[in-house]
Amino acid sequence: MVTGRPVAFIRRHLDDPRIAVVGQYGLERDDGAGTRTDPRVDAYADAVAAAATDAERRFPGLSVERKGRVAVTLHWRTAPTAAPARAALAAWAETHGLARFPGRMACELRPPLAVDKGTAVATLLAAAGCTAAAFAGDDHGDLAAFAALADWAGAAVGRVGLRVAVASQESPPALLAAADLVVAGPDALVDDLAGLAAALRA
Repeated sequence: MVTGRPVAFIRRHLDDPRIAVVGQYGLERDDGAGTRTDPRVDAYADAVAAAATDAERRFPGLSVERKGRVAVTLHWRTAPTAAPARAALAAWAETHGLARFPGRMACELRPPLAVDKGTAVATLLAAAGCTAAAFAGDDHGDLAAFAALADWAGAAVGRVGLRVAVASQESPPALLAAADLVVAGPDALVDDLAGLAAALRA
């Protein structure tokens, strides 16, 4: 599983150690023996903490999510009319020397490392030795995963990669366009996965 959330959050809901969890867009990983954080994050831990404190000052009334030492996300879903200007978000990131990543009514800052959901998916697939894989996503950050899955599928005869977009009113148009399959929200995805599991057990 590849997610933008911290591994600890996912493990509270998915505690099966047989399922590898890659969190924080690839900066954390748990293969069942505990969470490992990319050691390059250490150099940016102070900057991430400072950016979180700064966000509370710069953007009063918006939600600041501290994602451990790895990242900080600013949310304006509950205050859409207070959405910050792109220039203000860019200045916030530049002040702290962090990379800026857009999300659905959100902006995340994290270390400027060449790590994202695409590199995470590529790493998992390289180790898996499988011939079929799927990835479901609903945000900008999932585009890199879609691209990695398509590259993997196209690199060898017999491989199948399924890119699933989980649609909502906030879905990035580029994500919907890149998908092989579009489902009508999280509940529809759960139903489809349950149906697939039942078919595999039959």
